[in-house]
Amino acid sequence: MQGIESLRQSLQPLREQLVKHGVYQAVKTAKDLRVFMEHHVFAVWDFMSLLKALQGHLTCVTVPWLPQGGRNARRLINEMVLEEESDENGEGGYISHFELYREAMAQCGADTSRVDDFLIRLRRGQTVPEALEAAGVPKAAQAFVSTTWQIVESGPPHVIAAAFALGREDLIPEMFRTLTAELDDRFPGQWAFLRRYLERHIHLDEEHHRPLAFEMLDGLCGSDQEKWREAQETASKALSARIALWNGVVEQIKERSNR
Repeated sequence: MQGIESLRQSLQPLREQLVKHGVYQAVKTAKDLRVFMEHHVFAVWDFMSLLKALQGHLTCVTVPWLPQGGRNARRLINEMVLEEESDENGEGGYISHFELYREAMAQCGADTSRVDDFLIRLRRGQTVPEALEAAGVPKAAQAFVSTTWQIVESGPPHVIAAAFALGREDLIPEMFRTLTAELDDRFPGQWAFLRRYLERHIHLDEEHHRPLAFEMLDGLCGSDQEKWREAQETASKALSARIALWNGVVEQIKERSNR
């Protein structure tokens, strides 16, 4: 997968910024962690929208059922959906990773009212931009989701796959490992649900989802250089949006600490 490695090299400066971002060191207190989670939960939510958009493009999700998409791509995306949308919860049941994160927020005492209101508004038929604004979602999180939503709504499969594979799956293990290390240092033995969420993602993405996502993107771009160019452009946009989100979290932590 030479195209993937070339893309990863071109994106390395942005990846370095994210892995070494000051947001992880900024989370020093339980209050800081709550600020982080109240922003990050929207990235957890829109990750699922990227995933389900890919499933819609690469598999048949309508009736009557018809074979659709490449056979390997079908398998790859359905494997990832299974674990992200209905993973084992460690207690004999199943849970989506978003729902696990929502439970982690409650355990940490983070405010879930905005994300809960956001979901209610979506169920009532509001558009994503309308729901973000009306629910009072933090501006940095609104901007992040808006970038993702533009990709979901207007991007062809290889573009969505680039945001998914290189903007999320390739980054998350290193990024979350840095965060987990800080949590271990500052909150030893606390926040079991958040630790489960982070550790589960590190394991799944590093060992399983990342190679599947790369294989999917490689198959979608093939030998088409224009598709690889668009993939690079989209992945860069996704990583830049994450940097802006983390910048917004740091600013909010500083603002609340000065009150």
